[in-house]
Amino acid sequence: MKSFNPPIRTLMGPGPSDVHPRILSAMARPTIGHLDPAFVGMMDEIKTTLKYAFKTENELTMPVSAPGSAGMETCFANLVDPGDKVVVCINGVFGMRMKENIMRFGGEAIVVEDDWGNAVSTDKVEQVLKNNKDAKILAFVHAETSTGARSDAKTLCKLAHQYNCISIVDAVTSLGGIELRVDDWEIDAVYSGTQKCLSAMPGISPISISERALAKIKNRKTPVTSWFLDLNLVMGYWGGSTQRTYHHTAPVNTLYGLHESLLMLAEEGIENAWVRHQKNHQILSDGLEAMRIKFLVKKAHRLPQLNTVFIPKGVDDGLVRNTLLNDYNLEIGAGLGAYAGKVWRIGLMGHACRLENISLCLSALSAVLDKG
Repeated sequence: MKSFNPPIRTLMGPGPSDVHPRILSAMARPTIGHLDPAFVGMMDEIKTTLKYAFKTENELTMPVSAPGSAGMETCFANLVDPGDKVVVCINGVFGMRMKENIMRFGGEAIVVEDDWGNAVSTDKVEQVLKNNKDAKILAFVHAETSTGARSDAKTLCKLAHQYNCISIVDAVTSLGGIELRVDDWEIDAVYSGTQKCLSAMPGISPISISERALAKIKNRKTPVTSWFLDLNLVMGYWGGSTQRTYHHTAPVNTLYGLHESLLMLAEEGIENAWVRHQKNHQILSDGLEAMRIKFLVKKAHRLPQLNTVFIPKGVDDGLVRNTLLNDYNLEIGAGLGAYAGKVWRIGLMGHACRLENISLCLSALSAVLDKG
């Protein structure tokens, strides 16, 4: 066995995305203790810049020491009491995962289903909320990574409050890539991941919880079933006090990377990052359409950072992706579920959202397809 030296790839799949060299450099800095005063000071800066990224003043804004799936579980484990009726929107894989969480934590899932590739129907959601006035929570995916569809989070959260529900929002792919305004849209609980538009490494899940949602957590009928994800305990470590209570050993160097990525986001400006993703998406979109490659999602609901396109007729999905990886060191993503073998998912996330990457993707894909 030898030291592992990975090949240098250009990551343009659904995640992880390219990690910026500044972030890799930050992660290589000396490890210090997770209760060291210097580290605690950095934790406070992470919380402040996460608030900036989420556009929120929620005090309970922090990174969960695990990937985006753990951020999802944190929200559902803390907010779903056994017997709670939860309206869950499914228009792709990650809405299905929300439903699975609801069931595992003893909730009753009331499903609002839309075709994969479509946005969540706000009209359907309102009708279901009207018919289930005892519902406690509305859960939906803002940016569905399995299809590249964006749903109207602002309107859906407004409906949630209109019918006295807490909103839980999956923003794993949206944070840093498209408009997301937690306070203005009155999102109650939101989770994301570091490996998408934040240009950072996988393994951390930023979350933000409103005072409204926090009140539900504090007044639970039963204890949170997960010790590790119980926010009542975690906040002893990530709370605002300078005196932190040991909860777990935080991934010190990974958090260095998150700190650097959030610093870079603040330097660019969050609104500028949204514009960059949209502008580069248009360039990529024009190039793909010139190759007669069609999109799954209608233009009004497309994610700029996750482009899902139909594989041309007669083209071998695996062969093309393997050729791109082996000959061009370029990774694009396969389809999931019903779209496996039918679509490619091309990411333009964070550091990967650059003109040179778009040029590489279009030229490489064109060359591989021309070879037949």
